[in-house]
Amino acid sequence: MAYILIKTLYICKNQKSVIKNKMKKVLVAIIILAVSIQVNAQSKTGTIDTEYILSQMPELAQVQEELKAYNAKLETELKVKVDDYQSKVKEYQEKVASFTDPMKKTKQEEIIALENDIAKFRQNGSQLVQLEQNNLLQPLYQKIGKALEEISQAEKFTQVFTITSSGLAYIDPSYDLTKKVMTKLGIKIETPKQ
Repeated sequence: MAYILIKTLYICKNQKSVIKNKMKKVLVAIIILAVSIQVNAQSKTGTIDTEYILSQMPELAQVQEELKAYNAKLETELKVKVDDYQSKVKEYQEKVASFTDPMKKTKQEEIIALENDIAKFRQNGSQLVQLEQNNLLQPLYQKIGKALEEISQAEKFTQVFTITSSGLAYIDPSYDLTKKVMTKLGIKIETPKQ
């Protein structure tokens, strides 16, 4: 009988231990849930369309003019190279009969070098234009970023997504900071004509 009583007390003690462990796990889960709800309640997310803001900035016209001038400069340089190439080819064709073999080889190498130079210039030209465009647009993006940062801090946004690159399917328009940033930058907001 004493053995059964001791065994029953031991089983009850183990069950209390199991119940305590389960209660601890439930309590930890409740605390984690409460903390995550609190954290979610404190985060505020917004969106911005930087490309639209950029397209509305008055400074963009100046950037486009400077980029146009840079492009024209590159085209002028290319034209000089092509004209030089064409004149050397014409000269070679007109005087080829009077050239010695070493002179022919030298002139042909000059022409080939000019061809390669022109090809390389054409290939690098678009990259040069892209680099120049990035350099010219950087101050505008910095200006947008500064205004966005000020608004985000003032209105306590924890995250801001760029609409053009985020791939968001839907966002509540009340969280879009595009118009607020445009107003801060002094850009007139035009309503689309329907």
